[in-house]
Amino acid sequence: MAGAGALGVAAAPALQRVLESFAAKDPTGVSDLLPNGGGFRYYSVAASVPHKSAADYRLTVDGLVDRPAGYTLPELRALPQTRLVRDVQCVTGWRVPATPFQGVRLSRLLDAAGVRPSARAVRLTCFDGTYSESLTLDQARRPDVLVALKMRDKDLAHAHGGPVRLYVAPMYFYKSAKWLSGITVTDHVQPGYWEHRGYDVDAWVGRSNGRGDAPTD
Repeated sequence: MAGAGALGVAAAPALQRVLESFAAKDPTGVSDLLPNGGGFRYYSVAASVPHKSAADYRLTVDGLVDRPAGYTLPELRALPQTRLVRDVQCVTGWRVPATPFQGVRLSRLLDAAGVRPSARAVRLTCFDGTYSESLTLDQARRPDVLVALKMRDKDLAHAHGGPVRLYVAPMYFYKSAKWLSGITVTDHVQPGYWEHRGYDVDAWVGRSNGRGDAPTD
């Protein structure tokens, strides 16, 4: 038994690399069913999450703005897109290297809405009915913060937060809220779901939550 255990430990990294390589190239989507396929774990804080299609998805932008807006999925896809390739780092320790995300810069949606001078932060809400996140206005305007529509050059699957999620490249992955449905501009930071449970509000990879991970940017 000890020998078999040692063999498993020795072989695990190579097996994980094979799984990640397959997941990155898999056109079928079958790899999403594999345990830890591609290195990702799947988390939800709600008992169930409804599926949203292009026909019924809406993203609202409101709060301290002059021009509140609502975007359909086709409207978001029609806006200029930005593609980033960064490592994904979870605060629980796992990391997925060189993961492409593509979508609309959050700053573009904020500029279109006309942020008022009293604004200081952005609150993000999700259609699971439970999860929320927040960023300072300066953080939200970074060029590496996306309202993401694609991951690994494919439309975001439901398990990955589709059809639209937030992607905050330089922060731990809990800041990249899945199933994004609302962007509300506020006058102060309102801590999100995990911040109320002890995680850092400013979640820079390697400089928060007591961890020393290599930065993702």
